[in-house]
Amino acid sequence: MPENTTRLFEEVCQHARRTAVMASINELLGWDERTQLPSAGAEHRADQSTLLAGLIHQRWVDEKFGGQIEELSASLEAEGGQSPFSSSTSIDAGKSCSTKKGTVPDAAVVVRRLKRQRDKKVKLPQTLVEELARTAVMGQQAWQEARRNDDFPAFQPLLERTVELKREQAEALGYPQCPYDALLDEFEPEELTANVGPVLEKLREELVPLVTSIQQSGRQPDCSVLHRKFPVEVQDRFAREAAAAIGFDFNRGRLDVTTHPFCCGLGPNDCRITTRFYEDFFNAAFFGVLHEAGHGLYEQGLPVEQYGLPSGEFVSLGIHESQSRLWENLVGRSRAFWTHFYPRAQENFPVALGDVSPDDFFFAVSEVRPSLIRVEADEATYNLHILVRFELERALLDGDLQAADLPGAWNEKYQRYLGITPPNDREGVLQDVHWSAGLIGYFPTYSLGNLYAAQFFAQAESETGNLAEPFAEGDFRPLLDWLREKIHRHGQRYTAAELVERVTGRGLSAAPLVEHLHTKMGPLYGL
Repeated sequence: MPENTTRLFEEVCQHARRTAVMASINELLGWDERTQLPSAGAEHRADQSTLLAGLIHQRWVDEKFGGQIEELSASLEAEGGQSPFSSSTSIDAGKSCSTKKGTVPDAAVVVRRLKRQRDKKVKLPQTLVEELARTAVMGQQAWQEARRNDDFPAFQPLLERTVELKREQAEALGYPQCPYDALLDEFEPEELTANVGPVLEKLREELVPLVTSIQQSGRQPDCSVLHRKFPVEVQDRFAREAAAAIGFDFNRGRLDVTTHPFCCGLGPNDCRITTRFYEDFFNAAFFGVLHEAGHGLYEQGLPVEQYGLPSGEFVSLGIHESQSRLWENLVGRSRAFWTHFYPRAQENFPVALGDVSPDDFFFAVSEVRPSLIRVEADEATYNLHILVRFELERALLDGDLQAADLPGAWNEKYQRYLGITPPNDREGVLQDVHWSAGLIGYFPTYSLGNLYAAQFFAQAESETGNLAEPFAEGDFRPLLDWLREKIHRHGQRYTAAELVERVTGRGLSAAPLVEHLHTKMGPLYGL
């Protein structure tokens, strides 16, 4: 391996790592904004985030950095697409951030992924990048106030500005078939609207009859047991216990309270998860923590020594979501999970759950019922919530729907898909943070995550044996070890589609999720 090639590669990696550290500072500002920031500080936070977004963009479009990547890419091409670097090529991470010295398992992956990311960045004017960052901060603050006051018109101007900027972004990036492709690619690289749309429509065809048969079954759980008094401080302690049990390392992460739960990885040993508590509803915080802890397990499972490089970053938001939905639903809402945890739940909430049988509790947390709030939706109806958002944001971007008409369009789709109409905008169009933050193109990744999760879980069981047995004993390590080996450690070595094919032996399919729902819900509802 030529010495100059090795040196060039090390310089590129150092540049990428330092850029990642800078981006993590911006992530920290975002975490603080959604958990600690006083409302009056929003404008200054917008200035901070705008400045950092511009500096980060400058590092990506830096001409020297670009020239180095092009030279390395040419070396790859000369080698027939194979890495010209030895497997022992060493990168001194300590030159750019406080991680240990490590090796890059596939330098070709680093070069290809960095080139792809940079090629996209150079298409975006810095003024647009900075305006997107500023509008996202101001939009989220406006959304929080509008949601609190049930006042969509107060949020509408910032939403209109956000949509306008996202159109500019799509045009600057370019797209294979439609503008939405450019935005979807930000979250699910190399995926297309033309592929996602039919998958979601097919899933709807499977889910609607199932949900209808459940509603007509005549069996319904007593969910009032989940709306008794659950002291917040006890909920917090119990949720932390469950998160730690499945593997979330609180020495490398923390849990805080926010308006809309999220997870953010600030570095290889700093993962922040959040939740929200309701004293009269058990599910929101507990399953919310399991969900975000699932995200956190992925963040904590990425190769520490590869931080700042594609080989140490998550594949896509769909794969990220697969980890959260897997732990929330396929584990956390399983009977085996509650075989272990329900006695602890009764110990923590003796007044609320002392007279509730394990079967009645399990039926209650497994309820299938059309509802208004996406993050609290059950396993069977959740993807219908995603379809509403997917279709509406595409219409907004294409100009087929105006922001002023969004509340009415939202309510109409909820009535058509779920048979219910929100009584107000706070529980309707204002419930999600995504559009205020400029995250158009994000929502489909949730459904992709549900599909990936079911495929991964089915494959894990086929390779490790019946996971219900260790779950019932409170042992979640076999599943976590499998995920670490099959998914987490690879970083961005594969695209999402390649990873699913490699892990499960087939492409994306709705069959495992539909089979799981029928297998679980059939006995509960007598289907």
